[in-house]
Amino acid sequence: MVLTRNFRETIQARAKKDPAYREAMLTEAVDSFLSGDVDVGKALLRDYIKATVGFETLSRQINKPSKSLHRMLSPSGNPGAHNFFEILSCLQNNEGLELVVTARHHSDTGLCDTAL
Repeated sequence: MVLTRNFRETIQARAKKDPAYREAMLTEAVDSFLSGDVDVGKALLRDYIKATVGFETLSRQINKPSKSLHRMLSPSGNPGAHNFFEILSCLQNNEGLELVVTARHHSDTGLCDTAL
């Protein structure tokens, strides 16, 4: 079976025409970071950046070299809190949205509490 479009091209095409899809992509990336799955969060954030603003434009907007951004969000990279939140703030501004965190008790999510 031959694929007619590259997967990345499909994601980029959908992201360009669907604001809700872009919002979901960014939200899922941040959710992954918050749940402790940093590797998945970085991968999703890379995909979001590639599908929307691009690394070159983002690097100009936050005044950081594009190669540094690629390195920070690579599988072995570590963006650090300051850089991560600077990237996230810029992406939210570009998208015209504000992500918020809502606190829930473990019992509300079905997660079990562990005793220390």
